[in-house]
Amino acid sequence: MADETKKRSVSKLDAESSSLGEVNGSIAAPKDGSFWRKLLAFSGPGALVAVGYMDPGNWVTSVKGGATYQYTLLSIVLISSLIAMMLQYMAGKLGMVKHEDLAQATRARTNKFGGIVLWVISELALMATDIAEVIGGAIALHLLFGWSMIASVLTTALDVLLLLLLMRFGFRKIEAIVVTLILTILLIFSYLVISASPNVAAIFGGYLPQLQAISNQGIHGADSPLLMALGIIGATVMPHNLYLHSSISQTRKVNRDDKKELREAVRFMTWDSNIQLSLAFVINSMLLVLGAAMFFGHGDSVGTFSSMYNALGDKTIAGAVASPILSTLFAVALLASGQNSTITGTLTGEVVMNGFLRLQIPMWLQRLITRGFALVPVVFFTLLYGGNESKLDQLLVYSQVFLSVALPFAMAPLIIFTSSKKIMGEFANSKWMTIMAWIVFSVLTLLNIQLVVQIIGSMF
Repeated sequence: MADETKKRSVSKLDAESSSLGEVNGSIAAPKDGSFWRKLLAFSGPGALVAVGYMDPGNWVTSVKGGATYQYTLLSIVLISSLIAMMLQYMAGKLGMVKHEDLAQATRARTNKFGGIVLWVISELALMATDIAEVIGGAIALHLLFGWSMIASVLTTALDVLLLLLLMRFGFRKIEAIVVTLILTILLIFSYLVISASPNVAAIFGGYLPQLQAISNQGIHGADSPLLMALGIIGATVMPHNLYLHSSISQTRKVNRDDKKELREAVRFMTWDSNIQLSLAFVINSMLLVLGAAMFFGHGDSVGTFSSMYNALGDKTIAGAVASPILSTLFAVALLASGQNSTITGTLTGEVVMNGFLRLQIPMWLQRLITRGFALVPVVFFTLLYGGNESKLDQLLVYSQVFLSVALPFAMAPLIIFTSSKKIMGEFANSKWMTIMAWIVFSVLTLLNIQLVVQIIGSMF
């Protein structure tokens, strides 16, 4: 009896200390069977990660980038996606091999001051992500139902309850809902892009890297390509996804003492992540292609969600294919994107808070706090500017640039941990991957410094 009590106590302690303890190791993975059966079992976490690469924060920067510089910034979308695949592989591997999420690993290997600084930056990045979700969801509600902006913004607070409800049905159900919403967005944008009849040759040409994509000289008073490029990077390679993937990759039940089984689990995690991120790459490309094919030369007319919505129904801007149906589909996709991001944002908030602060607080309270912090600036801007959407969209764009600035602070610990043989053993990054990761880190940091200097200079 005493042994049973002791086992239950240890089990409870493990669950509490595990990342997302209630779902950690809750999904069985088959040890036998075909490649496709195993891939299906491991598929799901990649979809939740991919959500962050197609959230509302991407929309304004990508569509406006295409409308202003046509297909030039497609190379940034491609590079961002390749960087994302590398970083998410590292994050998922860290979770599977060490049974720690990135927040737990960082807190365990830094001093108290360093851990607090990184926690604050992570929370600010989550707030910036939440701001994009609130603005995107609120504007979608405003466009679809005609509600006032302040009413729509306040309504988004109710989605705090969404994940709490979904968690009762099991993590696999959450993954299925997220995949359904992603496919909805994909189908809508496929229809929009096909309707726009883009120049296919120009699209492939846009994927070739060119210096113009990082020029700090804008045209016709528009934001510079560098500012838009960093906005795209910030909206695509998001720091909160690194924390999220290192946690939800642990939802699959894997025997970590069996190196063969662990290697196979890491391999299928990588397949799942790369497939879903490829899907996100396609959707992000569609956003920019839509801006280039339908709105090129009208960059100043599609700087907000409402203006994009209106432009899709305006034949003088979108051409003969313009119709109210296109506008409505756009708003539906925007709402789906916002709701998807809400699910992943809630999960990440718990991972970051529990990992850095080791606090076990109810998810509803944690979500109320993080969503509350995001609502304050959005409500303030909404009331200050009388619901002027262009001001909210400007806030959204700069929130995405902040994510780009915050990204290296999540990247550095991840690269250090996953490159260490002492920490990862045989699963440590290869030398070429480590070198490539530090090159990416250095380039992003330098570009971010240039961006901050540019923004500060524009204020004076």
